[in-house]
Amino acid sequence: MRTAPTILHLDMDAFFASAEQASKPSLRGKAVVVGGLGPRGVVATASYEARVFGVNSAMPMAQARRLAPNAAYLVPRFGFYRSISEQVMALLRALSPLVEPLSLDEAFVDLEAGGAAWDAESAQLTGERLRADIRAVTGLTGSVGLAASKMIAKIASERAKPDGLVMIEPGTERALLGPLSVRTLPGVGPATGDHLRRAGITTVDEIAEAGEDELVRLVGKAHGHGLYAMALAHDERPVVAERETKSVSVEDTYDVDIHDRTRVGLEVQRLADRCVRRLRAAGLSGRTIVLKVRRYDFSTLTRSETLRGPTDDPGVVREAAARLLDSVDTTGGVRLLGVGVSGLADYTQEDLFAQAAGEQVDLLEEEHTEAPGEQPAAPVERRWPAGHDVRHAGFGHGWVQGSGLGRVTVRFETPEDPGPGRVRTFRTDDPELEPAEPLPLVTREVEGGAAGLLPTPYPLTARGTGERSAELPPSVEPGLGLTEAEPQSADARPADVTPDGPTHSTARDLHAPPAASTAPETRRPGDDPSAGLPQLSSEPASLPKSWSGSDGGGATSRP
Repeated sequence: MRTAPTILHLDMDAFFASAEQASKPSLRGKAVVVGGLGPRGVVATASYEARVFGVNSAMPMAQARRLAPNAAYLVPRFGFYRSISEQVMALLRALSPLVEPLSLDEAFVDLEAGGAAWDAESAQLTGERLRADIRAVTGLTGSVGLAASKMIAKIASERAKPDGLVMIEPGTERALLGPLSVRTLPGVGPATGDHLRRAGITTVDEIAEAGEDELVRLVGKAHGHGLYAMALAHDERPVVAERETKSVSVEDTYDVDIHDRTRVGLEVQRLADRCVRRLRAAGLSGRTIVLKVRRYDFSTLTRSETLRGPTDDPGVVREAAARLLDSVDTTGGVRLLGVGVSGLADYTQEDLFAQAAGEQVDLLEEEHTEAPGEQPAAPVERRWPAGHDVRHAGFGHGWVQGSGLGRVTVRFETPEDPGPGRVRTFRTDDPELEPAEPLPLVTREVEGGAAGLLPTPYPLTARGTGERSAELPPSVEPGLGLTEAEPQSADARPADVTPDGPTHSTARDLHAPPAASTAPETRRPGDDPSAGLPQLSSEPASLPKSWSGSDGGGATSRP
């Protein structure tokens, strides 16, 4: 266990929703929900303004619409989010070679490995500088947790939300963990949590009191040993820069159950092709083909088949997936299908049966040719997903507020506009309207060069003999922004902390001193994260009725 809080956990604040608000001036300060807009869509991310109404990630979209009917409902723009994520990850890699991304908006960093921090003071300064750099480069905010282990650093970042920094001093971890719910520990999900609750174990302290032998009896040998160690705040997991890919898969949730067996088979073939495309893009192949089927009654079946050797042949994967589908009864209807490949390798073994069959056409790139006398298909109406970028020949750049009945409503504004832009409605087949690439959130000059360049991390220099210390940024004076946490009550806990949270914390909330008008206000770990947000009435500001759109699917993503 380390003696200095040099493991950093960064979690961007309501990442997808915040990116949408930053790129759309008319949505700033408004409730924004990003996710699949279909009948079976799920919330990917909700802005803090939407969370006031009870909307949260992983909630069914239909329930979110009931809770916040006037919120902005947008289809995710994953390419846009990925580009912002790359900027953030570049800032992290400038601090240390050991960066472990967990998702587009979350990562661990070993500050000690890169020499960016070696004690509490240098870790604090590095964390504050990182938050400032993220705001300068992306225009967004992130919360930072600092601790001596990955588990505690993640808990600290949850307490820092939104837009804060919390440091957990080494040696105080047990006092922090004790009163927390067992669900706080990594690897304890709903099933394990319920199993422990039925055994009378609801807090981390009770896990430690139960003893290692009792935990092994309750949850098994492997899980029991690890759970007991984490309850004692023993987490020796290192920050791993490269995480090995174990499987590649794709799946779709359908708005209406599929009953036709032929249609189910065609969907499985289409998913197999998509899976192979991802496999090839990663330069991988695999031996085990997996089929996932969720039926009308929510029962989920998984079937798998292991081949002689790894393959990335689309014909082989399709045939294996079709064989697996033959063993599944889909009579009552199917709501979700998925195809995956595991047992990955970076080489392939040619399938002899596929060669013998003379499969020389790669259906991934096959072009459809019309048979003689075949009538051309009727033109398909252009789709305009809500929230996506467009450009009009006469009005310039904008984004789709909603579409339907042959019309599309567009708001014309850019991230740099001081206020909401004007709204216009067009026919969906208007030749002057076309899809566009997202505009960058920040184009102004940043420290260290021209627009778009990443600022250089603040240098940490040594002074004296045998002692290293950090230079304070010009905007930070020694001693400012350091406040000891006061005992917190259950009513003052952050939204991301369970009701079984601590009544006392030894965490230190370390914020930079507030700047003119854009710097976030200093909060203690026990403060309500919604404090300081715009106060929303039960009747949010009205928006055009068509604006949430009807396009989109059931796509889901981890916020």
